[in-house]
Amino acid sequence: MGELVRIMPCLDMQNGRVVKGVHFVDIKDAGDPVECAKAYCTAGADELAMLDITATVEGRRTLIEVVKRVAAVTTIPFTVGGGIGDVESAGAVLDAGANRVSISSAAFRKPEVIQQVVERFGSERVTIAIDVDRNERLPSGYEVYIDGGRTATGTDAIEWAKRVEGFGVQVILPTSKATDGAKTGYDLPLIRAIKGAVSCEIVASGGAGTLEHFYDAAQAGAVVLLAASVFHFRMIEIAALKKYLEARGMRVSEPKRS
Repeated sequence: MGELVRIMPCLDMQNGRVVKGVHFVDIKDAGDPVECAKAYCTAGADELAMLDITATVEGRRTLIEVVKRVAAVTTIPFTVGGGIGDVESAGAVLDAGANRVSISSAAFRKPEVIQQVVERFGSERVTIAIDVDRNERLPSGYEVYIDGGRTATGTDAIEWAKRVEGFGVQVILPTSKATDGAKTGYDLPLIRAIKGAVSCEIVASGGAGTLEHFYDAAQAGAVVLLAASVFHFRMIEIAALKKYLEARGMRVSEPKRS
């Protein structure tokens, strides 16, 4: 039946509130992060992510007080990203209660940060997020973007993923700008391409709209299935998703008992 597939709701944060956008823009409010985190733990989520979506472009760090409040009610592994640019800021987020940090723009601008954070805290506490958009002029057809998907880098996404793995990273979280928030399905060619190039765990991110989309991503090679709006707005219940995946031959964890 293959690897155990894990379900990971994502709290995209702006100004201390959970929000959700489409293609990284068109932001709507989706609730209080503490209440969302509690609900997801009760609903049977396997992991939780929280991303401060404007920390990097606003030149500030992740909202540590919010991390503390969410960590206090979270009973599952908790990953935090946004505005983490060095060992010190990573340490502050981990000290606030996160189990992992997710680094994106800073990792690209200063790859030595990846090595430093891995050496200091261990590879099991580091995820590298890679935002991409399609670019047919690059070998893989995908280009790395930074600053919350705002800035093109000219770098091939698959080559960057290989380099990231070289620092000992165990988890890569690619998000395709083309599918983010569109509910038309994950970017399956991107998942397959990264899975074929590295041995890291792949987190599918950006585009889930139906139960089948999650299955497709797992078939493409993702072992962690991340989504936001379909969970926030109760379009898909986590228990129903797990039943669906199990019925299609996937290994999923037992639902949590509240």
